Amino acid sequence: MPASYERFASVNHRLRSALIIVAVVALDWISKLYIRAQISLYDVVHVIRNVFNIVHAENPGAAFSMFADAPPQIRSILLIGVSLTVMVILGVLLWRAPGAGENAFMRIGLAFVFGGALGNLLDRVFRGTVTDFIQVFIGSYEFPSFNIADTAINIGAWLLVWELWQSRKTPSK
Repeated sequence: MPASYERFASVNHRLRSALIIVAVVALDWISKLYIRAQISLYDVVHVIRNVFNIVHAENPGAAFSMFADAPPQIRSILLIGVSLTVMVILGVLLWRAPGAGENAFMRIGLAFVFGGALGNLLDRVFRGTVTDFIQVFIGSYEFPSFNIADTAINIGAWLLVWELWQSRKTPSK
């Protein structure tokens, strides 16, 4: 392939990744603003009773409220530090990811994880907590409340797993 095409494909996939990141952060930010403005803390709106609710929760900790009881300064340093470290690694992987065609799920997955991590990081830095509002039940099991950023991180993680699974099935060139 001509070098100019490779440069274009490289810029194109970087732009696509940036657009995914911006879209995730924007949707996450807008949804959290709406929840904080319209639903009082700990109020529940039943969408599909015993299946899906909207609830306003503020999580000072990490996933599943880990570190929520840690001293605030230590919790902030730890969670913000880990988030920034992960985002640097993801940013490097996104920047170096091959262009045209190859590893599309990997690039998209990394962009979703990066956007979700950035959305929650912004909440943590500017508010000290992360706003969660989606509550899902399967039978009697209640998933911990989550948000758009968490959803993006999970979608991205599943795309990365899919890419790894697919790359194991196809012989290397």
